[in-house]
Amino acid sequence: MKREKISELTTNRLSVYLRCLNELASAGIKTVSSQELAEQFNLNSAQIRKDLGYFGEFGVRGTGYYIEDLRADLTKILGLDKPHRVGIVGAGRLGTALANYNGLDKSNFTVVALFDNDETKVGGRTGGGIPIFDVHKITKVVRDQNIDVAVIAVPARAAQRVLNQVMTAGVKAVLNFAPAPLKARLGVKVKTVDLTTSLESLSYFLAQPQSKRITKARRDATRLEEAIENTGRRL
Repeated sequence: MKREKISELTTNRLSVYLRCLNELASAGIKTVSSQELAEQFNLNSAQIRKDLGYFGEFGVRGTGYYIEDLRADLTKILGLDKPHRVGIVGAGRLGTALANYNGLDKSNFTVVALFDNDETKVGGRTGGGIPIFDVHKITKVVRDQNIDVAVIAVPARAAQRVLNQVMTAGVKAVLNFAPAPLKARLGVKVKTVDLTTSLESLSYFLAQPQSKRITKARRDATRLEEAIENTGRRL
């Protein structure tokens, strides 16, 4: 495996590929080529082959990919063959909505605890039965519940303090929904979901004339194809 060349964008795409393969498996399909996968799910076949090539040889000439085998391989590569226990800091509307999201179980993530500093919430449970703990007990609950992923769903002003708490508790993977830049110590991965930036990017797209949107989309697609082809020549 060429670890030094694997970017976060690549691992993000692996997750997309896995979801696509899950859909095909549910439909009873046994094999698929990169071209068929790309056409059905609006992906790029060259990019698929390049991304998978970082991790080994998965396809069979003349057949394509055996879907069940590739699903198993991607599940292992993404670390989804082992269960992950999630703690959410912030039992407000966002935190409870995330806790009650049923899609997490399909990816082997289970929310086992929420944390908050509101005494009226502490000691209670969400609609799905997940307990809400005092935020000051993060370290103990993280260790008792074997939590390995934390989600920060608190106001921006409190986000760094919360990150410090979960890092002290030993959590090394953090998903941050707070609109604030956070500083993590070495060995801790923080991924920020910035809803405002994403919406503003969409706003920019909508602000462009229709003809300019189409031209830019075609130009970006052409550049991507050329970049992939050039990379393939160099490898």
